[in-house]
Amino acid sequence: MPFANGIAMTGMEELFAKTCEYVRDTARLEATLALLEWDDRTFRPADGGAYRAEQIMQLSGVIHQRRTDDRLGEMLGELSASSLATDPHSDFGATIARLYKDYRRHSRLSVELVQAISKATTLGQQAWEQARHRNDWASFQPHMETIFSLRRREAEMLSDGGPLYDSLLDHYEEGARSQQLSATLAELRTGLIPLVQSLSDAPARPDGRAWRRNVAKDLQRAASRWVAEQVGYDFQRGRLDETSHPFCTTLGPNDCRILTRYQVDYFPSGFYGTLHEAGHGMYEQGLRGQWYGLPPGSAASLGVHESQSRLWENFIGRSRSFWLWAFPKLNSILGGAWHDFDAEQTYRDANRVQPSLIRVEADEVTYNLHILIRFELEMELITGELSCADAPQAWNDRYHRYLGIRPRDFRDGILQDIHWSAGLIGYFPTYTLGNLYAAQLMRTIARDVGNIDEVVQRGEFGEILQWLREHIHCCGRCYEPVSLIERATGQALSAQPLIDYLRTKLDPIHAVG
Repeated sequence: MPFANGIAMTGMEELFAKTCEYVRDTARLEATLALLEWDDRTFRPADGGAYRAEQIMQLSGVIHQRRTDDRLGEMLGELSASSLATDPHSDFGATIARLYKDYRRHSRLSVELVQAISKATTLGQQAWEQARHRNDWASFQPHMETIFSLRRREAEMLSDGGPLYDSLLDHYEEGARSQQLSATLAELRTGLIPLVQSLSDAPARPDGRAWRRNVAKDLQRAASRWVAEQVGYDFQRGRLDETSHPFCTTLGPNDCRILTRYQVDYFPSGFYGTLHEAGHGMYEQGLRGQWYGLPPGSAASLGVHESQSRLWENFIGRSRSFWLWAFPKLNSILGGAWHDFDAEQTYRDANRVQPSLIRVEADEVTYNLHILIRFELEMELITGELSCADAPQAWNDRYHRYLGIRPRDFRDGILQDIHWSAGLIGYFPTYTLGNLYAAQLMRTIARDVGNIDEVVQRGEFGEILQWLREHIHCCGRCYEPVSLIERATGQALSAQPLIDYLRTKLDPIHAVG
């Protein structure tokens, strides 16, 4: 708790403690809701979907009522005028400022809208599962229309006349604005498109054969658990399960769960999915548990969250030093699946650049173009410039324009991601922000830790994780995302570190230049 037992408190300190306890009670309900959603994506019986949607809707309404209780607003109003709120980046000041901002946001939304969104997105995810399996866009389109309509109503209630998309984006990436984000992504696109072309046409481009071989799922499960444990994911406070679309969820200060998916004929799907989600999980496990449910014990944003997952998945997991360390053990766990390859070949194949249709299987370079497509389309869908009926064709056309390829069907096109069925509009750009943040963080870690390649090649990941604990995890939500990254790295947000990292690593692999 923020105050130790037995220490005399002032009136404002007592009010602060009372407010925190109220919010922590709400956090327990939010964790219960997350548990229902986790079960819905993992072990729920097929015929239990409709009732689960009712459960989630009702609990969401209860949580919203607590978040918007008038007494909470009164307590936060008093605290915001007190000396405890003087430093907006202190634990006390950040708690008051962030909770008051959250309260004002939630209070502008009716409980009826919150419940409607909760039910629509629960049913939408269930419908998406079936539609994707059957390659059936027509059955999912009505759900998508309902979800975007509800999110548009939410944005209208929150926007204050500004861009509708910004009010949704701010929920995932506090302080971010679509105009500034568009400019940053345009800078990145300008650097990436010629890089994709040069690497795709390179004479020594890896062929990817190391990944295209059958590996039984039970062996993949063993490999995934091993690598998650090695990099620092704590299985005493978490678990690894399977689902149709990988994710990470936190159900309490000592219960963070990660999920991945395995493909018998494509090992990277499960392996890198696990590394990615383990990065999320280690961030959650590194937050200060005594502040669980409050801003100092909460993640700064989804972009910062993605910086942690992408750092472990790509900057570490696709490095030469990582494969020199991991190859012998992984090959043994996988029963000699790579008997005709070595660590260097596997490393090269892990970094093959090839325009492809599936975002979660994309290489580091083209991945950000996948995100740019989704960012542009969801902005157009929110403003009404694009209709849901026309979205599949717009998706296919954008893929052809940016990546030179066109989806063969809905499953590999607009139905490949779960996000829109879950109502996560404004979420996609945080993936690329995570890549940008990760590039700056990794450059700083290399400076502070020393020879990062030697550390990784020895499989000694603790020093890297500890740096992240001290500079990112422990800060919680006491800073806005861009300020947190600038504070940790000493650099303003820029696309250049990511472009430099990609060129430095990938040009030699593809023998460019």
